[in-house]
Amino acid sequence: MALEEGKAAPAFTLTDAKGEKVSLADFKGKDVVVYFYPKDDTPGCTKEACGFRDHWSALRKKGVVVIGISPDDAASHAKFAAKYTLPFILLSDPERKVMEKYGAYGEKVMYGKKTLGVIRSTVWIGADGKVRKHWARVAKAETHPDAVLAALEA
Repeated sequence: MALEEGKAAPAFTLTDAKGEKVSLADFKGKDVVVYFYPKDDTPGCTKEACGFRDHWSALRKKGVVVIGISPDDAASHAKFAAKYTLPFILLSDPERKVMEKYGAYGEKVMYGKKTLGVIRSTVWIGADGKVRKHWARVAKAETHPDAVLAALEA
């Protein structure tokens, strides 16, 4: 499913690293950056997460909420967040239902082979709950947080 900029972002409720339920609706009235990534503590995913961490003070000044979503469980998220001092929310989507709603799960090409998996992507949801920007396929995990911050500042 393709997300359309200007349309309402699909609602979701998932479990965080503490085992508590977190809903998109909890952040009504705030800008939310939701980024989807394949796996905790892997090279690209770590670079991306640390990039958002390194921009944390600028994002907080803007009142932006950052949420990372992967299929990993709460224990994995807790360990990943502790290891890299990640200050933002990590949610578990083991059945990939939210990922499918956001176009972040499907066919992709890895090492020249078509596979089914998590598609690294990001969605900026405005304070009104509508999609402001959708990065459908993120090519460079390490520089992507810079691009997100630049879009938020534009």
